Amino acid sequence: MPFSIKIPILRLLKRLWQNKHGYHYSIAPYLTGLNSARLYTQLLTCAAILVIMTACEQNKSTKKLPILGERDTVMHLVAGKYQIDSVTHTIPDFDFINQDGEHITQKNVAGKIYLVDFFFTTCPTICPRVKKNMLKIAEEIKGDPDILILSHTIDPKHDTAAVLHTYAEKLHINTKQWQFLTGNKEAIYAQAHEYLVAVQQDTTAAGGFTHSGNVMLIDKKRQIRGYYNGLKEADMQNLADDIKTLKAENKERK
Repeated sequence: MPFSIKIPILRLLKRLWQNKHGYHYSIAPYLTGLNSARLYTQLLTCAAILVIMTACEQNKSTKKLPILGERDTVMHLVAGKYQIDSVTHTIPDFDFINQDGEHITQKNVAGKIYLVDFFFTTCPTICPRVKKNMLKIAEEIKGDPDILILSHTIDPKHDTAAVLHTYAEKLHINTKQWQFLTGNKEAIYAQAHEYLVAVQQDTTAAGGFTHSGNVMLIDKKRQIRGYYNGLKEADMQNLADDIKTLKAENKERK
């Protein structure tokens, strides 16, 4: 006998699903006219379908992004004895200067999701293309108080706050949400290392510097949750999707 579910049973399934999600409907009308054997079979079928639907719903709601980077080893003193533990890699404290001459530190990103990249204003190769794709992301997160973008120059000698201010104006962006940072060169390069990206001065490279076009997604705990090739539109779309996933993850924790 081929598998089939009659229309009344579909309606019964709908009511059971609605009751599961907080609605309160009587299912008695959908049981009328069913003998015990048929009722038992149909209810088992409904139960199996509900289990599958619930599992799919849970998988969707519990999707989480990976935490990237090597785990750090820490030592704790517990009851007079030292214990070694490992913790996820987190971005250390920082202090840079933005396009308006203001100090931007870890306090500015506290409790926020933020995106990070490294560039320089005179870059003749990948930077303009990366920024073009990042502008699309900036438009998607526009006005969201929980998301920031931090773009670090790797040529701080040239890229002063004033230069970054002019650069930001040309992009027509909201600099309260998208900050362009300069500062001590060694500190910036050390920070790039913490984000697990390579930057360096290279006289043989176009523009005098080498760096990747990656954009990093950082969560509210300053953990790296994703790397995206800023040159590829598909990667940047993945970034936009992962921002939503991360925001949903944060809501589940509340």
